[in-house]
Amino acid sequence: MFHVHPLDSASFKVDGSQKIVTGIVGQEIILPCHLIPRMNAMNMEVKWFRPQSDTIVHLYHNRTDQLKNQLPEYKGRTELLKDSITDGSVPLKIVNITVSDEGKYHCFVQDGISYGETLIELKVAGLGSGPLISMEDYQDGGIRMVCRSAGWFPEPEVLWKGPTGQHLSSVSETKFSTENGLFKMENSIVIQEHSNKNLSCLIRNNLLNQEKESAIYVSDPFFPRLNPWMVALAVLLIGLLILLVLTLYLFKLKMWRNDVICPGLGKTELPVEKVNVVLNPDTAHPRLIVSEDKKSVKWALTQQMPTKKPEQFETRFCVLGKEGFTSGRHCWEVHVGNGIFWAVGVAKEPVKKQEVLNMNPDDGIWAVQRWWVLKFVT
Repeated sequence: MFHVHPLDSASFKVDGSQKIVTGIVGQEIILPCHLIPRMNAMNMEVKWFRPQSDTIVHLYHNRTDQLKNQLPEYKGRTELLKDSITDGSVPLKIVNITVSDEGKYHCFVQDGISYGETLIELKVAGLGSGPLISMEDYQDGGIRMVCRSAGWFPEPEVLWKGPTGQHLSSVSETKFSTENGLFKMENSIVIQEHSNKNLSCLIRNNLLNQEKESAIYVSDPFFPRLNPWMVALAVLLIGLLILLVLTLYLFKLKMWRNDVICPGLGKTELPVEKVNVVLNPDTAHPRLIVSEDKKSVKWALTQQMPTKKPEQFETRFCVLGKEGFTSGRHCWEVHVGNGIFWAVGVAKEPVKKQEVLNMNPDDGIWAVQRWWVLKFVT
């Protein structure tokens, strides 16, 4: 730390001709400092330091530069200009300016018991690369254009302009600071075919009041067009998708029917031998004709002369098998032909024959049915 100097500050004053100076990143800057009145400072002590630091930026003492305690980040980058030191001018030159150099600097001059100091503020600016405009992709029926640039400080202003100089609204902007403290940015805009095909990207450093600009012209062939073959392809793809979904649905429906109607049909664990169903003609409705081998039944054009039997169906055109099942798993095949009204299934004893019989489990019936074009399971 710097201790308080019990010195006389009345013999001269220290002044900077400019209280604020601006330096460019990568270039050099001279921080002004001189004595008032003008006098020879060759044998005086000149100390440049930062307010927040307990070490020095540059020290001149006993007619030589004393850099042993110099801040590491200033090593090899500072020089006390001595061309006019006999006239009381002791400016500090800093080369290869970085963003971290920005801030306030004290110039302290001491001669015996007399001393003086002044404060200089350094503003750092970076003038980045020229904007690079590129066509990225298609978006919202137009083309998304991106403007990129790097090496700016402080944070710059990015503007899109149309052919007449009017400002255009951007759709997104990204700015971030790199390791060296300089800003890198990306700014995008979407242009339409009949709007702003001739545009420019401008990046401005308001501290330097300088800007860089690039322009581009996008011709009509670059814009997306809806060709007839693209429409046809889209319709074809949609049709194929619908067909695929329908096929998958029908396949799932078939698998579900197999599982519900005859679980395990076609699987190796089912017995190869099928159930031999023999019809009982005594239960057949008078309009039904059972074959001699009792393996098939068909519709009669005219009603047969009924022989009243208690086990005969009267309200439904049905016939039962001769043998029933009391347990186990059973499977058989039925050929229904091209009929548009039919039902095949099992019935739980006792079966309603003289009453109204509904083809559903409430009346003890589990069946696969067809009614006109409808096929369903109950």
